[in-house]
Amino acid sequence: MIACYPGTFDPITNGHLDVIERASRMFEKVIVLIMHNPRKKCTFSETERKEMIEKSLELLEHHDNIRVEIGSGLTVNYARKIGAGVILRGIRAVTDYEYELQQATANMTLDGEIETMFFIAKPEYSFLSSSTVKEIALNDGDISPFIPSVIVRRVEDALTGKNL
Repeated sequence: MIACYPGTFDPITNGHLDVIERASRMFEKVIVLIMHNPRKKCTFSETERKEMIEKSLELLEHHDNIRVEIGSGLTVNYARKIGAGVILRGIRAVTDYEYELQQATANMTLDGEIETMFFIAKPEYSFLSSSTVKEIALNDGDISPFIPSVIVRRVEDALTGKNL
């Protein structure tokens, strides 16, 4: 079965990478789907995010069945287009659950054949978001514990002197 993991990944965090790795052991193929979200102001272009994710995947022991794509429109429609039977979502806290439940219910209404599977964040990632990483970097904090080591310099360089 194919699973897709949609998000903006601006930038990818260790929490995202953990979900991807766990899913790669469960599914035949995992598509990491960079989706355009008009409500978010992204630091990196979709192409830059794709490059950073692909570079980060090399850190995983098992990554041969993971592919990164850029998509737009409704996630459920893209999932149908690529033959995915499951949409993966990460849950960090109750507030995530409320939002994700609404999204999953809408997707179920649009296509009852595609399931949503929630991955509960490991405790060490339960607070972690791309926004948190950017805020720390913008305030000269150390982001190395929060994102894949292979992209730390790129993220730091991009955020030097930027305001969100």
